[in-house]
Amino acid sequence: MMTAIKMIGIGDDGKQSLLPMYEKWIYESEILIGGKRQLAFFPDYRGEQIAIEGGLSSLVERLQAETKNVVILASGDPLFYGIGSYLSSKIHIEIYPYLSSIQLAFAKMGERWQDAYLTSVHGRSMKGLAQRIDGKEKVALLTDIENSPNKIAQYLLSFGMTEYRAFVGENLGGENERCRWFNLEDMIDAEFSALNVVILKKTAENPSWSIGIDDEEFIQRKPDKGLITKKEIRTLSISALRLKKDSVVWDIGTCTGSVAIEAAKIAREGKVFAIEKNEGDLENCKQNLAKFRVDATVVHGKAPEGLDSFPDPDAVFIGGTAGGMGDILDICCSRLKDKGRIVLNAVTIENLAEAMAAFKERGFKTEITLAQISRSKPILNLTRFDALNPIYIIAAERQEGE
Repeated sequence: MMTAIKMIGIGDDGKQSLLPMYEKWIYESEILIGGKRQLAFFPDYRGEQIAIEGGLSSLVERLQAETKNVVILASGDPLFYGIGSYLSSKIHIEIYPYLSSIQLAFAKMGERWQDAYLTSVHGRSMKGLAQRIDGKEKVALLTDIENSPNKIAQYLLSFGMTEYRAFVGENLGGENERCRWFNLEDMIDAEFSALNVVILKKTAENPSWSIGIDDEEFIQRKPDKGLITKKEIRTLSISALRLKKDSVVWDIGTCTGSVAIEAAKIAREGKVFAIEKNEGDLENCKQNLAKFRVDATVVHGKAPEGLDSFPDPDAVFIGGTAGGMGDILDICCSRLKDKGRIVLNAVTIENLAEAMAAFKERGFKTEITLAQISRSKPILNLTRFDALNPIYIIAAERQEGE
């Protein structure tokens, strides 16, 4: 009977981090697989060594057919953002973890870590990190050469996240181990070893916003303020989108960015893509994104141009179509994911009729809310009401079987 492939986690101090049993398994194996750094801990190994470089699919193919006794080395805990989960989904392996670098960093800090938010920017984009971590008390980040502590500090400061101090642990468990605390400003120019983890600890209050941010909070076009989806309409429209925490959202004709911002606060683990044709509004939108700590992708253009660069959406908000409704709905309806929703705001009955017909033609069913909102306004020592423009909120989804 073939021996199961063993995957063994190893620390930065090499053999010293291994249990005697694990070391015995390594030397008894016929093939030893791992990163160059892990293999270098075993210069006296007699069997065949295979360095993992690039993609894992060719390695999986080889291992599926392998009959020899194999041990795979991985750094730390192979199931914590490591190769363990990918390989164990493809082949039968037994996993023997070591401590993860995050665990070691919290131990050096002397802090509990069951309540920390754990995420990785190792080999992946930092895009969207701002809304994911905003307000979290403790954040642990796996880094890489590109997304270094310096880059992380710059990124956080661009969203005004000065409430965090950072703990940086370098070469944890190795002979060149170094642990330091930083203010974000000082972290920008400090030097770091390539092997490090960053833990952010909140040391002051952060600004926070609940759903239905007041219109006045957004930077808007002057002097003709008002080109914003009003708070009450925005709240109803976002509710109609039925967002989940990992939704991919499109905001077409984003203007001040108010809907994109509120959507990102719900779909924190998802992605938000916005498009705006007016350059002045686009500039305001970018300033609003920084203020409200939302890292969305915003492009300058008149939809439908530009939508082909966005990934397929779970939810689409259309605040304005500037006359190209048919072409925009062609793309939105064809690319919307299963069980997704499109919400379109119309101000005129002509636009309402056009939208209804267009959705029907594309096999979508609709429900409409006519929102007629009035806000109280003081008049001397009395109170009167000021009406907002009535808005048709059209929510559309695919007919079953379409």
